Amino acid sequence: MSISLHAKIPDGPLADKWDNQLAHFNLVSPNNKPKYKVIVVGSGLAGASASASLAELGYQVDCFTFHDSPRRAHSVAAQGGINAAKNYRNDGDSIYRLFYDTIKGGDFRSREANVYRLAQISGQIIDHCVAQGIPFARDYAGYLDNRSFGGVQVSRTFYARGQTGQQLLLGAYGALNHQIHQGKVTMHTRTEMLELVVEDDVAKGIIVRNLVTGEISRHSAHAVIIASGGYSNLYYLSTNAQACNVTATYRAYKKGALFANPCFTQIHPTCIPASNENQSKLTLMSESLRNDGRIWVPKKLGDKRSPEAIPDNERDYFLERRYPAFGNLVPRDIASRAVKNICDQGYGVGSTGHGVYLDLADAIQKLGLKTVKERYGNLFEMYQRITDDDPSQTPMKIYPALHYTMGGLWVDYHLMSNIQGLFVLGEANFSDHGANRLGASALMQGLADGYFIAPPSIGHYLATYQPELPDSQSSAFNLALEKVDNRVNKLVNISGQHSADYFHRQLGKIMWENCGMSRNEQQLTSALEQIPQLREQFWQDLKITGSDKMLNAQLEKAGRVADYLEFAEVLCHDALARNESCGAHFREESQSTSGEAKRDDEHYSYTAAWEYKGDDNTPQLHKEMLNHDEVKPSNRSYK
Repeated sequence: MSISLHAKIPDGPLADKWDNQLAHFNLVSPNNKPKYKVIVVGSGLAGASASASLAELGYQVDCFTFHDSPRRAHSVAAQGGINAAKNYRNDGDSIYRLFYDTIKGGDFRSREANVYRLAQISGQIIDHCVAQGIPFARDYAGYLDNRSFGGVQVSRTFYARGQTGQQLLLGAYGALNHQIHQGKVTMHTRTEMLELVVEDDVAKGIIVRNLVTGEISRHSAHAVIIASGGYSNLYYLSTNAQACNVTATYRAYKKGALFANPCFTQIHPTCIPASNENQSKLTLMSESLRNDGRIWVPKKLGDKRSPEAIPDNERDYFLERRYPAFGNLVPRDIASRAVKNICDQGYGVGSTGHGVYLDLADAIQKLGLKTVKERYGNLFEMYQRITDDDPSQTPMKIYPALHYTMGGLWVDYHLMSNIQGLFVLGEANFSDHGANRLGASALMQGLADGYFIAPPSIGHYLATYQPELPDSQSSAFNLALEKVDNRVNKLVNISGQHSADYFHRQLGKIMWENCGMSRNEQQLTSALEQIPQLREQFWQDLKITGSDKMLNAQLEKAGRVADYLEFAEVLCHDALARNESCGAHFREESQSTSGEAKRDDEHYSYTAAWEYKGDDNTPQLHKEMLNHDEVKPSNRSYK
């Protein structure tokens, strides 16, 4: 397959590109839409909203999720809010300001046209969700309330306490259920995509495994959407649900889809620190807490006093000291590195020394405990249940952890990959966040893609496509199904000594130590030596109990870990090739004398898109050069 990186960005002024594109999209007539079938893989915000919107337009939709219900998708875990340029606070916000903050927050490594479109659509998202009945917080006068997030100097984040993701997903879930009831969406639960079927360089369908019965089946469609989320669980310890994985996007990558910027992995600064070596998951504390909370450590090394016993003049509010303009609201990548740096110097708190205090005492004193709990009450409850500490009485302890991934499958302006007919939405694509995502932008992107961008873009593609459904009995489907069947049998029959979790934990240690919050050439080279050795051990010494003809959680996990063991190399190759520091990608060889990230626009102002070249070969790098016509790259200072 020949590789094309034509982004299909429309001509004209930046502010007019999306409207002009909509005006010139090809259309499918209402009578013809029911003749077309679309497969959607994933039922989170992007997947559920796309499924509901396409079905509402009249298309046939098959939606697949490995959960027992769409409402269990990981979007439910998003806490802090969703951005939109409504300027309800009259504090100077605008579409352009949201666009600028997102471009700058991503360290000038994203497409201007995609980001501006996201900012334009943001207001429509809020209106749509309010119409659905999403219970956004409101101020005393009854207007929608806003709060601040990192990387911005305005209040543009709409929220529902600390449950924004859950409430937005319930809205999309309700719309999806309506279409299921109407018979326009066929919902496939407890079903995992294990292969993409590509014929003549066009996506024709998928191969799935029923996780309850073990049955492997084939499904054809005129277009395939992947909205399966990110891959931060590659690192084993992350804030993501344990079921989150890279399999759907990695299967597409091995069929020819380019994987873009895989090394752009975000470390979230406000997570509950790991308590011991046996922990299997970390818990996120919403970044919204930085809106009112102050982050500090004792000024004196080895100070073991309780935080309440340390007076204010003996506390180091290091973010406020280093970044006075933004203080505790610097972007996630900068906050995370600052926390790690202060802990590495020995000032960390808690039993492991890997923690800092997030203190809401000043906000409680100023606003009152009732008001603060109205904003963050469920977060207080969650933290207290996990740690047995009450945040209203003693500061939270936080430390950075893997959270979101900006990398994903490469897509053009229409959200279509380089494989014709394969569309990629939400966190599964790379399109909007560059090298670092600002807080409260993930929900914005997922809903923009699903409700407003994918439906007209897919219609434009299908308008030139014959309505005859691809043959699911073709040789391409037969080969794909046989490949999946053989791989499952191979995993079950290894009969080794160690579980998939054992290998996943080992891989996570390799990645965190060598390609974590900071990276250097020596570490990355070491990782690329260690990963193949671990992968070889996996295929010789994996142990799976039970059968492939039944519900088998160990088999599910083993397949996902097998993909991680291959994908980890792609990520490390990307990190090694990008010898600059930008956003969440911090190369130790590329930093200023003050320890800040040092970007190299002359050599690395591009999107890195990697092509699969075989299991034992180094992937091939393709470059989409980034044009900065509206916002010229500048020193990314938050001081």
